[in-house]
Amino acid sequence: MSERRTAPRKKFSLYMRVLNDDTQEILGHMVEVSAIGLRLETVGPLPTGREYYLRLELTPELGDVPYIVFIARSKWCKMDDIQPNLFRVGFEIVEIMPEDREIFLRILERFGS
Repeated sequence: MSERRTAPRKKFSLYMRVLNDDTQEILGHMVEVSAIGLRLETVGPLPTGREYYLRLELTPELGDVPYIVFIARSKWCKMDDIQPNLFRVGFEIVEIMPEDREIFLRILERFGS
């Protein structure tokens, strides 16, 4: 399958939980990040093509707020090749407030490798 990604993704070295802001359910944690999206590792599959209000929990050194919220669309979902009890889910950011985008890009710059 050909690569369709338009922005380079970086591996993410910090454990950051991502929640569904509507239900407060933990969806997973961020394992890759780009300027326009992210990849989560989840314990169950998520439907593709669905928009989620995602809440990314922050540490004090990342911002003056405890979390940021943004809308992201699930683009793909695959079972993990090594751990079949985990799933990899790719998200594209659809809408994010400018001040939250600044924090998100700071996260990408600081912790993406």
